[in-house]
Amino acid sequence: MIGVGCLLIYLAIRKRYEPLLLLPIGFGVIMVNIPGTALMEEGGIFRIIYDLGISNGLFPSLIFIGVGAMIDFGALFERPWLVVFATAGQLGVFVAIFLAQTAGFTPYEASSIGIIGAMDGPTAIFVSAIYAPHLLGPIAVAAYSYMSLVPVIQVPLLKLLTTRKERLIRMDFQPHSHPNSIRILFPIGVFILVSLLIPMATPLIGSLMLGNLLKESKVVKRLASSAENELINIVTLLLGLTIGGTLVSENFLNYETLKIFVLGLLAFISSISFGILMAKIASYATGGKINPIIGSCGVSAFPMAARVAHQVGREEDLDNWLMPHALAVNTGGQIASIIAGGIILTLLPRLLV
Repeated sequence: MIGVGCLLIYLAIRKRYEPLLLLPIGFGVIMVNIPGTALMEEGGIFRIIYDLGISNGLFPSLIFIGVGAMIDFGALFERPWLVVFATAGQLGVFVAIFLAQTAGFTPYEASSIGIIGAMDGPTAIFVSAIYAPHLLGPIAVAAYSYMSLVPVIQVPLLKLLTTRKERLIRMDFQPHSHPNSIRILFPIGVFILVSLLIPMATPLIGSLMLGNLLKESKVVKRLASSAENELINIVTLLLGLTIGGTLVSENFLNYETLKIFVLGLLAFISSISFGILMAKIASYATGGKINPIIGSCGVSAFPMAARVAHQVGREEDLDNWLMPHALAVNTGGQIASIIAGGIILTLLPRLLV
């Protein structure tokens, strides 16, 4: 396990794979596997942080406050209908849940594994901490590892599932300035609507929209800046160390971990593929007015997925500017991933009664 920790640190530093999280996770793995430290035993430092911040969902919620302070939903205001591709991008979650149950996992374990497909690390941690805390470490490492590999997965799928003619499609974009009142009402309205429909999503969607409201209100710049910088940085560090602290040998070096990584990869591939295929259908239905490339952004890997999609489009045509459309889908994917997690948390216990 010390070797695994060193490998994660190597990937974070040398390969730049999600270094903000994989580096502290890797160091946490080394610390907890030093004989005699008892860091995850009752009263140990990692155990205290785990109980205070992960088992109750506090850390994922705090991270979403910071994420909300970073996001600009302006592109989504211009093309709100593009959120349909973000919805399609969550279908891989449910494919993975079915496959995980087929592979022998319980419904609760399968749901925790499936949420990896949303490409949303905090949501995966939030769901896993409730449904399968014994799988939290492998699920978190798989989620963040694959998030760092979005370009490696996304680009081949785009080349495989779209034609050059489709990748050359240009989409018009006429930017408009939006009244500040709309930017303020949006996070409030989305929070109320989603929370009323899916109560279990309230902590995460509330945190995301609170962070965005801090930013858009323009009256609490210090709070918005702290959420975007100090808060998210401190919580990410504690989260990474503690997740690493869960990775003792009996929880990680087993056949289940291998299955989780395979299922997580299938979830990622399915989510991106469904988004692309939905966009291809929409492109055909509109007579070629929609570039299917943007369908690959309907996940929560923000803004990496949008940036990769834009670059793929420019490889075919240097004057094709897909970034606004890709960002609209990508920000919609951030909301949709939380909704997917909330649906799982809300409905699964009722379905199993």
